[in-house]
Amino acid sequence: MRTQTELWNGFFRDHFGGRSVPEQIFMNSGVDSRHGIVDPFVEDVREWGTEKRMQRFQQEALPLGLRAVEACLEDAGVDRSDVGQLTVVSCTGYGTPGVDVLLARDLGLGDDVQRLHIGHMGCYAAVPGLATVADATAARGKVSIMLCLELTSLHLQPPTRDLEQVVAHALFSDAAVAVAVVPDAPEGFEVLDVVARTAVEHAQLMRWDVTDLGFRMGLSSKVPRVLEEHVAGVVEELLAPRGLTASDVAGWAVHPGGPRIIDVVCERLGLPEEELEETATILREHGNCSSPTVLMVLERIRARRDLKDGDPVVFMAFGPGLTLYAALLRYRA
Repeated sequence: MRTQTELWNGFFRDHFGGRSVPEQIFMNSGVDSRHGIVDPFVEDVREWGTEKRMQRFQQEALPLGLRAVEACLEDAGVDRSDVGQLTVVSCTGYGTPGVDVLLARDLGLGDDVQRLHIGHMGCYAAVPGLATVADATAARGKVSIMLCLELTSLHLQPPTRDLEQVVAHALFSDAAVAVAVVPDAPEGFEVLDVVARTAVEHAQLMRWDVTDLGFRMGLSSKVPRVLEEHVAGVVEELLAPRGLTASDVAGWAVHPGGPRIIDVVCERLGLPEEELEETATILREHGNCSSPTVLMVLERIRARRDLKDGDPVVFMAFGPGLTLYAALLRYRA
């Protein structure tokens, strides 16, 4: 773990040529500390080719994923012999056989376990991933595990004056989070519905391009304005069929894409800042970890809020496309 101040003073100040604007972006990112499997104080990956980065992904992802899934199984009270489906979500690394195959092997899952890999969807992938896994569990009655694992630190880019790269390097971090989906579970979160909105005309505002030097983020400052146009409509579409409004929601698990994203959600939904306290805390303590991040927010809500049986929770994330996904969850106690 490194603090944002450490990273700026010890590495990124020189990386971005000591300019004042990048420093302002770093210091106003809403991030205080971040984790990464690559520590720029120890090794410099800026000139690594994509092949070397992918090899390192496989090396680091497997033990991290194994720990996340084992912790998930223990928390859910699920025996690994009961797992019938394993889904791995990642946009930061690939290989075949992939982490899903190797993870199933190291967990000792049966050779009949069903597997799914969801790749390159970016920050919002946990929401459609969870919806897909929940549908499969409901349809076939199999215990499912979904692992979201992102190692964004592997994709540090060479020095540039591009401010989009400054924003990306100021925000992103590494994490691995797993969730269990169990048929007829007596407690936890139940997936009730999912809504999606993709503003294709603005697709180029957020990109994740594969290059010879790893994956390069494109992140326009116009993204919050596009989300501003759609977030209220998506939430209304999610809640209205069940006779709910934003005031009925007991918890808002919103992906912390950055401080302005949090502000936009609060403004458009008429929410006080404290309703997104968990989102702001995850951003401050961990940064934006891409797909696992909204699951980290959801877990913090579960741990910190006095949720009651039947309470509705909104699970929402944004990403390339330009895409907004939201799921309505119901808490069961």
